[in-house]
Amino acid sequence: MSEQTGKVDDSQSPPKVQKKLRKGDLVKVDREKYSNSLESKASDTNLPEYIFQGPGEILLIKGDYCQVRWRRPVPDVWINSDHIVSY
Repeated sequence: MSEQTGKVDDSQSPPKVQKKLRKGDLVKVDREKYSNSLESKASDTNLPEYIFQGPGEILLIKGDYCQVRWRRPVPDVWINSDHIVSY
């Protein structure tokens, strides 16, 4: 008999599934995740508060980036999907 009773092999466990973002989802930018990213160091330090308060709507998803439209008369922006959360 094998001694595998009670032991779980981690290599066969399914990975944790992160909720997928989809076109039309309402989102906002997670301030903590964004401020610790490489993108924040390459961008303007004075970001508008509305991106952190939301909601913005996802228009397109390409790779790791989402095009977000805010409910204001401002241009759409591309944001890394790691930095946005559901509204």
